[in-house]
This record gives sequence, structure tokens and C-alpha cells, in this order.
Amino acid sequence: MEPYNLAQRAGHLLLERGLTLAVAESCTGGLVGDMITDVPGSSAYFLGGIQSYADAAKRDVLGVRAETLAQHGAVSAACAQEMARGARRLIGADVALSVTGIAGPGGGSAEKPTGLTFIHLAAADTDLGHRFVWSGDRRANKLSSAAAALQLLIDYLENE
Repeated sequence: MEPYNLAQRAGHLLLERGLTLAVAESCTGGLVGDMITDVPGSSAYFLGGIQSYADAAKRDVLGVRAETLAQHGAVSAACAQEMARGARRLIGADVALSVTGIAGPGGGSAEKPTGLTFIHLAAADTDLGHRFVWSGDRRANKLSSAAAALQLLIDYLENE
């Protein structure tokens, strides 16, 4: 499904269930929020987002623990979880999505390859996270990450 259609579907489900959404984005740089707000009427369910590209923003704004960053790094499941939880708490949304990763073309290592991305959803009743390794260029990796985040939201809402 195309990202715009994913955003439309997610918005429909959020409205249907009377839920609000927030996002915390690193490697996608606001792309998830952009896709969501491309849908007319998204202000009924989208409360806002935080672009936390730097570790300091993850720590100081979203409340990612310094220990998490030191032990696991910014590109980790633990960091993604804390980012989503922080956005949900800070913005006051029912559900929050987070994305953190290495979009490329450089920046990867043997342990954390280029394209490695962690996506997380936090809600009152659940924490869901996924790990991906994309193989596209920078833009393709960002688009894949944003689409995967929206799909995670849809999957959660359809099974709620």
C-alpha cells in the first residue's frame, strides 16, 4: 500500500476508535508526521510530533535515559521504546510511534548496518517494536521506515 493510503487508513482507524496520535522521529526527520498531516482532517487525531535527531534531544526532550543511549545507542529497540513512551507522555496522546535508524548512505557498521531501523508503538495497553534493515538509498530507507511505522499503527488499531 502507498504511504498516503497507509496514512489515510491509519487516520480512519484512529477516528473510528476515538484515539489520538503523536510521533517521535529521528532518521525519518518528520516524514511520518508529514504523511499523516497530508490527510485532510488529520487535526482530529494527530496531536504532534518531535524530531529528535540528536542524542541530546532524545534525552532532554523525550526522556530517553542516558544509560539507554550509552548501553544500546540511539539506534536500538530500547531507544525506540523510550522515544515512543516519551512522545506519548509529553504530547498526551493515546498512541505514539517512534522511528530511529541509520538512513545511509554511510554511518553503518558490522554491528549496526546502514538501513538498520527500529520502529516502536506505545499505548496504554501495549508496547510493540520491530527491527528492519532496509537496502535502499537514503530516501528509500526513510520512506520504507515511515511506511512501516504507519503499518505498525494500522496493525495495532485493527487488532485492538
